[in-house]
Amino acid sequence: MADVLSNDIWKNWEKTGKQEYIKSCIQILKDDSKTPVFDKTGKPSCIVKYVNDLIDRGVRGTLKKESVVATLQELTTLHADIPCIILDVLNVADAVSSQSDIEESKDRQNFCAIVRECEKFLSDKLLKERLEIDTLQEVGILKNRTFYSKFIKVKTKLYYKQRKFNLFREECEGFAKLVTELNNEFNENTDPNELIGIVQSLIGCFNLDPNRVLDIILESFENKPKEANIFVPLIDSYMNDPHIISEVLSTKFSFLKNTDQEIPQSLYILTANLLQHKLIHLDDIYFWLTPEDKVMQKECEKNLKDAREYLRKLQIVSISNKEKEDTPEEAESVLDKYSGNQKLGLCEALLLIGDWETARVLIKRLPDHYAVGYEPVATAMCDLLHHIIEPVYRDSPTAPKQAHNFLELRDTAIPMLLILGSSFRFDPVLLCKVVRIAKAALASYGIDNTKSPVPSKDSLYHDILSLIDVTILPSLSYLDCNCCIAEEVWGLLKLYPYQVRYCLYSRWKNETYSMYPDLLRKRGESEKQIKNIMKRVSKENVKPVGRLIGKLTHCSPGFLFDYVLLQIQVYNNLINPVVDSLKYLTNLSYDVLGYCLIECLANADKKRVKHDSTSISTWLQSLSSFCGAVYKKYTIELTGLLQYVANQLKAQKSLDLLILKEVVQKMAGVDAAEDLTIDQLNAMGGGELLKAEAGYFSQVRNTKKSSLRLKEAMAEQDLAVALCLLMAQQKYCVVYRETQKSHLKLVGKLSDQCQDTLVQFGTFLGSTLSVDEYTNKLPSIQCMLTEYHIPSEVAFFLARPMFNHGINQKYDQLRKNDPNYKKMSTSSKNQKYFEAVVEVMDPVHKSLVPLHSPRTWEDITPQFLATFWSLTMYDLFVPEETYQQAISKAKQQSLAIMETGTKGKKEQERYQTLVEKLQDEKKKQAEHVEKIMYRLKQEKDQWFLSRAAKTAKNETITRFLQLCLFPRCTFTQIDALYCAKFVHTIHMLKTPNFSTLLCYDRLFCDITYSITSCTENEAMRYGRFLYAMLETVMRWHKSKETFERECANYPGFVTKYRVSNQHADNLDNVGYENYRHVCHKWHYKLAKAMVTCLESKDYVQIRNALIILIKIILYFPVLIKLSQFIEKRIEKVRDEEKNNRQDLFTLSSSYLGQLKQRMTSGHMMKEGDFHIPVEKEKMSKNHESKSEAASNKHNGDVKDETVKEKVEKKPVRVTIEEVKPQIRIPTASIDLSSSKERKDEPKEKYRTEKRDDAEKEREREKRRERKEEKLNTSKEDRHDRQYNRDERFIEMVSPKEEVRYSSERQVDRYYEERGGHYYREARDDRDVSLVGNAPVGRHSQEPEPDRDAKRRKVDTPSKSSKHEERKQLDFFVEKPEKKERSTKMKEKREKMSEEEKELRKERKLGRKRDRLDEAVQQELKRRREEEKVAKLLSQNGELLEPPLHPREKHHRSRELSPYPRDRSHEKSEPRDKQYPFLHTEI
Repeated sequence: MADVLSNDIWKNWEKTGKQEYIKSCIQILKDDSKTPVFDKTGKPSCIVKYVNDLIDRGVRGTLKKESVVATLQELTTLHADIPCIILDVLNVADAVSSQSDIEESKDRQNFCAIVRECEKFLSDKLLKERLEIDTLQEVGILKNRTFYSKFIKVKTKLYYKQRKFNLFREECEGFAKLVTELNNEFNENTDPNELIGIVQSLIGCFNLDPNRVLDIILESFENKPKEANIFVPLIDSYMNDPHIISEVLSTKFSFLKNTDQEIPQSLYILTANLLQHKLIHLDDIYFWLTPEDKVMQKECEKNLKDAREYLRKLQIVSISNKEKEDTPEEAESVLDKYSGNQKLGLCEALLLIGDWETARVLIKRLPDHYAVGYEPVATAMCDLLHHIIEPVYRDSPTAPKQAHNFLELRDTAIPMLLILGSSFRFDPVLLCKVVRIAKAALASYGIDNTKSPVPSKDSLYHDILSLIDVTILPSLSYLDCNCCIAEEVWGLLKLYPYQVRYCLYSRWKNETYSMYPDLLRKRGESEKQIKNIMKRVSKENVKPVGRLIGKLTHCSPGFLFDYVLLQIQVYNNLINPVVDSLKYLTNLSYDVLGYCLIECLANADKKRVKHDSTSISTWLQSLSSFCGAVYKKYTIELTGLLQYVANQLKAQKSLDLLILKEVVQKMAGVDAAEDLTIDQLNAMGGGELLKAEAGYFSQVRNTKKSSLRLKEAMAEQDLAVALCLLMAQQKYCVVYRETQKSHLKLVGKLSDQCQDTLVQFGTFLGSTLSVDEYTNKLPSIQCMLTEYHIPSEVAFFLARPMFNHGINQKYDQLRKNDPNYKKMSTSSKNQKYFEAVVEVMDPVHKSLVPLHSPRTWEDITPQFLATFWSLTMYDLFVPEETYQQAISKAKQQSLAIMETGTKGKKEQERYQTLVEKLQDEKKKQAEHVEKIMYRLKQEKDQWFLSRAAKTAKNETITRFLQLCLFPRCTFTQIDALYCAKFVHTIHMLKTPNFSTLLCYDRLFCDITYSITSCTENEAMRYGRFLYAMLETVMRWHKSKETFERECANYPGFVTKYRVSNQHADNLDNVGYENYRHVCHKWHYKLAKAMVTCLESKDYVQIRNALIILIKIILYFPVLIKLSQFIEKRIEKVRDEEKNNRQDLFTLSSSYLGQLKQRMTSGHMMKEGDFHIPVEKEKMSKNHESKSEAASNKHNGDVKDETVKEKVEKKPVRVTIEEVKPQIRIPTASIDLSSSKERKDEPKEKYRTEKRDDAEKEREREKRRERKEEKLNTSKEDRHDRQYNRDERFIEMVSPKEEVRYSSERQVDRYYEERGGHYYREARDDRDVSLVGNAPVGRHSQEPEPDRDAKRRKVDTPSKSSKHEERKQLDFFVEKPEKKERSTKMKEKREKMSEEEKELRKERKLGRKRDRLDEAVQQELKRRREEEKVAKLLSQNGELLEPPLHPREKHHRSRELSPYPRDRSHEKSEPRDKQYPFLHTEI
């Protein structure tokens, strides 16, 4: 049946609605239930609602009153309870209608009419019982007007008037006997049933009041609480009504409360006993207890608010001197807070009698931590817990409710402990018991360290975690200076992994204190104390301050460490005193310190870079330094910190590598110092003992234990390999992902930090791990290169120890397999070593092939690449001087000890042992270097392939630079020296197909892009590399004997590369003087690059240039003019950066001071001392040629006289470019002639042809002069243009200005056309030839006779010295006249008419045709003659005219140059005349 009647019933009431309504009611009343209000299922029925709807519509007038009354009358016949329901609904309607306004008085009238009609079928008694008196009188049912007054009198008499009876009817004797009976000594034979009989007989005999008897029974029970076995059955038999008992008890509580008497504990225990035995219910008595729950809740909130305000006021610092800091009010005492709280007293009593279930219900009704904050309650709970855990703790006989095993603790003990919370502090003994039981429980599951697995079966593993979080750690915070408890807790905590512990510490530090008002106050007081302590920290008072810090941090270390770390971030000079003062901490405090460090480092709200975004923030640097110091000095678990760094690297954040760098440096003693001296670098190329003695700034001591701890921490989570690989990958992430929007200076610093930390970490692993451990942990070189995509320099750096280990193992195996291995000769040992190398390195060679394109392996072999990357400075060089210095130092120290006599024999023995070890180490290294040299000699012939003569050298050098030198020379400083040493080693080994001269030239020609692309530390390493290279170059330059000994007859200095004959003769080598010319060129190139960087205004270029200049100052600059010019540029940089970029100002000032010192101390040389200037050399050659012509030896220089005569007639225009350093750059071209021998022609024929050539040359000069005269007859503007063009051409080809032509034009065009020279590939269609020093080298293309004539016309040495000096100074300055002249020429070209343009084109084409026609025949004759002269004639051991073979038709010769050339100048001859053995490839 629906709960709501449809509206159709009411609309059609008169027709069908009434019948449907009656049927609905009949259907509800069909059930045979006792009352129609509920159905059989006990759910409320709809009859009340139906009756209410009917009466409501009658009152509101919707239905007729008569119809409503008739329907109600019919309903009364259906069930006997219907009249009661009708009257109840009428009573409700009475209340509603009585409140109606005047306008709605019709509802009241309708109601009264319905009630009057209902009187006919409802009983009068029922109406008077259910309806109000006023309503009955209004309706007229009550006609007696005095009824109301009589009702009041009866009511007053019934409820308010005291009945009179004789109180003395109760005889006092009866109560006395009752008290006596109830307070007798009971024994085991006492029967409660007999006692209840006595009580009842006394009541009947003496007419005692039953309620007073109950009160006496309760008081007797209160006095004898231990007799519960007697009184409980007695009370249950006497009064089995919990409400009456509760009322009697509440009367007692109220009386004592109202009379301000202290409620005795016995009353609470009585109530607790009654609750425990179910004689009363908690709800019945809880209502009568005070204070109310709302009051306690408000009190808790107020306490928490007051505690927070107290903490806030403690942190306020008054800025004004007049105002004083507010002194927080003292907290209300605990006794005052809980005095008179009957609920807490009852709770304590319940716990005292052991009724935990009822006590738990009561505690849960109170606010959180409110009940257990009351010490008596907490103490009672602890006593109960003692009882519960005693069997588990002592294994003694137990009571029924005691726990017999660990899992039974979960039933009662653990819930009690969780509710107890921080109140566990009231019983430290119980706290220790629980902690020890927890450790025993974990031990029973096999958990004895952090690596133990979590038990899978049902255990208390996680329950103990809840206990630590909720109970143990909060309770520990309340204890003062109880380090014993702290150590007990640490013994439990250390069984869990650091992740779990750190979660617990986080909640303890950040959440627990905010839950307890008392803890907040305690925290405020502790913070106040730590602030005062930190103000007094210094080196002088480490011990007393350390004791104070230790006491404070024994029990609540978290927030105290936060303040200490905050001070360290602000004042980094506190690091060492604070680290020393932490020696009194407990192990738990050290572990919490580790967590606080990680939390502070991971703070996302702090900016990790400075406000200028160019460097790492100071706070991060201070914390990193503190981490290294504190982890080294104290035993703190490192795994969490290392995992944090690894996670940061996974997130592509490299800033935190600074932490790892400091930790490894402090704990392992592996320093990441970059700026080492040359002596230290030499020591780093020795053995481990030499490194320790002379390779570091300070000897590292006391790192054995700390490095072992670091090693173990790496091994726990296998973090060593992960960190290595992540750092190797991060180097590129720094540039391309992490710092896309960062300042370039910061990018460089992060890249350097990543690189330095990687090298430092790899060095640590190599020195700490055993070779087997290292090999097993790290992946193979193939895996690192292919799977992890590690850069080759990093992969080989990590794999070198594995290579050496494998080679040594194989060598020992091969040596021992030989039956005569003990008597093996040195050569046999070297051969065995080489065989071991081949077997171990062959897989490495194969793994390198897929990494590069096949074209790469056409120039160098994988064997060479693997050899270069697998060797170190230790393999190539024995630092004998450094060894000798270390040995001498040890001997001197031993002698000093003997002289002073301050130390005993042990020190002398130690130094003597050190000397012996150093000598033995030196010997072992010498033997090792000998084996390596044997290996290199065996391999050298297969290093560089000879695939094509014309491109062999340039391609080989390009690959060598790309894949070997440049990646490694910027890796570490020792690698920078290794690269220079390796180049020298290749040269000294006479390696085929390798040009040492070309390699040096490619390195020195232009270093601008290398400087620009370096970071700060890479610039230092690159500077060290250039220093080592220049050292070799200048050593050869300094002494001709050294040059002849180390360079003459060496393939690296061969100027011709013959396809058929790999072994060149002496005539193909570069002479000493030509080498000095090249050195002059290299110095000029270095100066040019440095000037470009210094004038760029770019921070990185200027900084790197200054760093490199400081590194190479011993060998560059050495020329006075270059040093003067660089000095001016440096002074300009210093003045510009004085108030802008202070680091650049400091660097420039430092270098300027060093440069001036060298200039004043006479280390600079003039150009004439550095090499023979061009003019002097030319004059000497002219003199020699004249004398030779007179003696009829040859007449090859007759044309020079003609040139001099013509030069005197024509003036020469001096330009800005003339003042460049006069560097001889000879022409280089590869002689690709066939291997067939050519027959020499007779001398007479050569002389005749030479004279014919001279005559033809003079004829060509006259013809060109006539053409020039015709051109001079043109218009004035045309004449000007022609004059300017000729003038520029003279400037270009003048021998005086050969440096400008050969150097600056080439370099300038190089800057314009090339993006970088390191990674370009040399063109295959150019020639590389290094011929002798005679000025007869030619380009493959034909010379221009017209320009050649002009060159000879202006080839005059007669210039004043002052004018030359002025021009040389102007070489470095770009004058504005040149720009103005170029703009004028552009304007004139625009004004030219079409006829003038066509005439100019015809003139150019004519000149080209003339030059080509005349040059074809002339070139062939000249080269034949030059070949003959080179073989027949020579002076002072140097060639005048080295031979050049005629080229075959199928040989197309072009220049092979490391930098592009201006094609419009390729046909000119000045470079050929000046530097025949080096043209563009050097």
